[in-house]
Amino acid sequence: VIRAKAVSFKEVDSGNDIYGNPIKRIQYEIKQIKMFKGPDKDIEFVYTAPSTAVCGRPLDTGGKKEYLIAGKSEGNGKMHITLCDLVSTWDSLSPTQKKSLNQRYQMGCECKISRCLSIPCFVASLDECLWTDWAMEKNNVDGRQAKHYACIKRSDGSCAWYRGMAPPKQEFLDIEDP
Repeated sequence: VIRAKAVSFKEVDSGNDIYGNPIKRIQYEIKQIKMFKGPDKDIEFVYTAPSTAVCGRPLDTGGKKEYLIAGKSEGNGKMHITLCDLVSTWDSLSPTQKKSLNQRYQMGCECKISRCLSIPCFVASLDECLWTDWAMEKNNVDGRQAKHYACIKRSDGSCAWYRGMAPPKQEFLDIEDP
């Protein structure tokens, strides 16, 4: 997970398919601003498919847009992204999301976020947070929970949605107020 700007791009070959045809990828040269989670080495290049029709994720290379990118790192300065990976402009993130990247999300690395696609939903264990944006906000993947809450591990070992500065309380958090 990195914060970065894309500065240039070019089409490159990345091997051949089973029929011997070359597989094209777009290689973005990036300027990494911050590594939130990943290898010790900076990411220099981000690769994606050449179009959204084959799950490619285009980036603006004007050097003005900053992105939050969560992709698959090879650990050698290369990262791969698809339409299924989290790629958001930095300016589109809420203040809570920005703060959580630096401080809170790390507290939830041992927690599992379970998607709730339709009500009713239940967690299977105490180390889960139930993500309800999809079910409660008409298939919205970027809803109130995503923008304003973080799933973190509490002192008793359970996980819960948290918003604010004080440590989370032990009380159960209702699905209506994640």
